[in-house]
Amino acid sequence: MINNLQKILKKNTEIIALFILILISVISTSYFNYNKDRIIKNYVESINNIYFKKTLNHFIDNLEPRFNKVSHNISAGETFDTILKKYNVNKDEIKIIKETLSKKVNLNKLNTTQKIRFILDQSSNKIKEFTFQISNTEKIYLTKNTETNKFNQKLLLTKLKKDIIYKENKILQSLYKSAVDRKIPIGVIVEFARVYGFQVDFQRDIRKNDSFQVMYEAFVDDNGKIIETGNILFANLKLSGQNNSFYYFDKKGSEGHYDKNGKSVKKALMKTPINGARLSSPFGMRKHPIDGFTKMHKGTDFAAPMGTPIMASGDGVVKKASWCGGGGNCIVIKHNSTYQTIYAHMSKFANGIRSGVRVKQGQIIGYVGSTGKSTGPHLHYEVVVNGKKINSQTLKLPSGKILKGEDRKIFETSKIKLDVLKSEKIVGIN
Repeated sequence: MINNLQKILKKNTEIIALFILILISVISTSYFNYNKDRIIKNYVESINNIYFKKTLNHFIDNLEPRFNKVSHNISAGETFDTILKKYNVNKDEIKIIKETLSKKVNLNKLNTTQKIRFILDQSSNKIKEFTFQISNTEKIYLTKNTETNKFNQKLLLTKLKKDIIYKENKILQSLYKSAVDRKIPIGVIVEFARVYGFQVDFQRDIRKNDSFQVMYEAFVDDNGKIIETGNILFANLKLSGQNNSFYYFDKKGSEGHYDKNGKSVKKALMKTPINGARLSSPFGMRKHPIDGFTKMHKGTDFAAPMGTPIMASGDGVVKKASWCGGGGNCIVIKHNSTYQTIYAHMSKFANGIRSGVRVKQGQIIGYVGSTGKSTGPHLHYEVVVNGKKINSQTLKLPSGKILKGEDRKIFETSKIKLDVLKSEKIVGIN
């Protein structure tokens, strides 16, 4: 039997050796994993040790720089005090800064275009330097006088140079997108839409491969950065091969945009108070998307992305800017004894818009939303004429003024100069 066992072992030596090797590998791996788990467990216990944590936090706290540089963009609803308290600025320090700044600015009327920058000494929560932006061209700069604990004050002015910029593009999707693709400032796009909003329905009148041209004023700093924009000097919207050109006329008393024949583009009301929107529900009978029954739709719905700016379609006084039940956030504007307009389902109102405020045609009054009885972001727009709601898209509006006499002669000269300037800009681009 022993001989047989020796024969079997001799015959299967390689298999037995492989088995022993595998067994040794399994045992050694298990031992290594056991030690590894034990080391990790000890490491985790050390990290979670409360005394180690306190020591580590103390070390990190001591690494924090003494001076913290803060740059804060003012948000809607923020006050001067809440902003500085957010950064743990000393209460007495806030009082001193407010007393210093209040001689130059009204701190109770902050707006979202302003910025606050300061350097905070975190050892005392006091401010070393403070910059308050009044406008795009003015800033107040404060530096701490350590002897008197008061601030020295300087008014910093940014010198701007006026430049004339020309841009053009084909409209493949929407006027707004085509303008943004050419890096045209939002303010210029809104003004362009306002100028053409008197006669163009931006959803139905514009076709693919229509085009636009625009020449506008830009005010740039020493680095060539555009700080603000001015008037649109020339605009052309080419629709179905037909040019629709407008020229800016700056004569006092007749300021505004006119066509090539000296006729003002301005009318009583704009045709559409929103740019880049889609007409989603016209004026007339329809099945209500929420209530489910058929009723008269006494307005026009324009579907647009959330937050799209909504413009006042004419000069007037805000009669209401509040919640309107099914209309959600809405605004009612009285333009004169004949016309009144209503804008509903807004996400929010523009800064300063409230009952009793006077607004100008084309001024942004709010932003597209889906408040109230709404299935998606859109503007519900109504026009009321002599107390009766009518179809805004078929409304015949009175034409603007026509330049005559001496004003017409001056305008013709101005128009020629703008055409020459436009040609020079086009040649420069090409």
